[in-house]
Amino acid sequence: MGYGEDDIALVSFQSVSKGYCGECGKRGGYMEVTGFSADVREQIYKVASVNLCSNISGQILTSLVMNPPKVGDESYESYMAEKNKILSSLARRAKMLEDAFNSLEGITCNKAEGALYVFPRLHLPEKAIEAAKALKKAPDAFYVSRLLQATGIVVLPGSGFGQVPGTWHFRCSILPQEEKIPAVVSRLAAFHEAFMAEFRD
Repeated sequence: MGYGEDDIALVSFQSVSKGYCGECGKRGGYMEVTGFSADVREQIYKVASVNLCSNISGQILTSLVMNPPKVGDESYESYMAEKNKILSSLARRAKMLEDAFNSLEGITCNKAEGALYVFPRLHLPEKAIEAAKALKKAPDAFYVSRLLQATGIVVLPGSGFGQVPGTWHFRCSILPQEEKIPAVVSRLAAFHEAFMAEFRD
């Protein structure tokens, strides 16, 4: 297929470690390059080829993701059943966490769309922001540090991912086993209520 001057140059990446096939236990990925001249594609492939290759299981998984069972294949029905079961569970987990965060004072959480994380926004009392500054910490880093110390729950501060100045977030994985999410939510809610009470203006 040839590419004209008006075509859009696009590089698409896919990671098998962030999906229903590998979740976070396997590593592998691939990219598709379209809209570039043959000379440019050759240089991109050269650069990509000098990297170390992923392990054998990662390569096998990447091949399976790129070429899943098709209608009529012996394993198609079991593949689709397992895929749908995993995706449904991930959607339920994301919804449970989203609802839990949105029920807490001072937290808003958008719907997870295509990732294995939710990014709740913290609306912290001024006293909490001042306490964080006194410790030379970003307010979201202060919050997640206190959460870890009190509950053992690990989330990452949004300040490590880039956010609008003056806003605070944290990243929370939706990967804990589905049956364990209610206990995580319960511990997190108890911590958050105590945190807000401590720093309420």
